[in-house]
Amino acid sequence: QMQLRELGGGSVQAGRSLSLSCEDFGVTQRRRTYCMGWFRQAPGREREGIAFLYTGGGGIYYADSVKGRFTISQHSAKNGVYLQMYSLKPEDTAMYFCAAGATPYGGPCPDRDDMYDYWGQGTQVTVSS
Repeated sequence: QMQLRELGGGSVQAGRSLSLSCEDFGVTQRRRTYCMGWFRQAPGREREGIAFLYTGGGGIYYADSVKGRFTISQHSAKNGVYLQMYSLKPEDTAMYFCAAGATPYGGPCPDRDDMYDYWGQGTQVTVSS
């Protein structure tokens, strides 16, 4: 059983940077590989898959809304991922959720939330203009 926890988040001004991390602090030593990454949800909007990778290598996906500004990377020691966010915009304001468990099936990791089995509780990112 994976137990995901997001760290980071907070409030920043537009144009600044922020980093998020997601750790799996479940006690089971996992040998599986899977897609892991980030969704976000702003008030009144649908949850959006924004960045994912495959823990076995590759499978990287970025939503158009964050491509070129956000970078996802793997933290192997903690079975987790980082999300580095640059040039933040007010429209990046949302609750950010870490998720894991999907399978890429030879392509990029999926951005559909129903394909992910494990979720963190979320961390708020607020970008002011």
